Amino acid sequence: QVQLVESGGGLVQAGGSLRLSCAASGRTLSSYVMAWARQAPGKEREFVAAISGGASLTSYADSVKGRFTISRDNAKNWVFLQMNSLKPEDTAVYYCAAKRIPYSTNLALYPDWGQGTQVTVSS
Repeated sequence: QVQLVESGGGLVQAGGSLRLSCAASGRTLSSYVMAWARQAPGKEREFVAAISGGASLTSYADSVKGRFTISRDNAKNWVFLQMNSLKPEDTAVYYCAAKRIPYSTNLALYPDWGQGTQVTVSS
């Protein structure tokens, strides 16, 4: 398994930007699909973005498409989520997740999760 630690969350006004980081340790990241998910109060955890082991494939939830970008640096064991044009409805705890290949956007198939980082977007 891999160990994941998120950072970069905080308070930002609507229209602003944040960059989340996920530091991973364990087996080589190139063998893992990585994803970001989020959970708002009173709601289920939802898929946000995913990226394949070699970064050739990415997926985004419709609600964030065009605003968020997922990326990875396998050499440094980092995964990132650049969030632009933030909206109040983006407020949630954001989690980094990992799974062995094959590629999937189904969060139920991701066994390894970080502790989460809070993102709050004010109107």
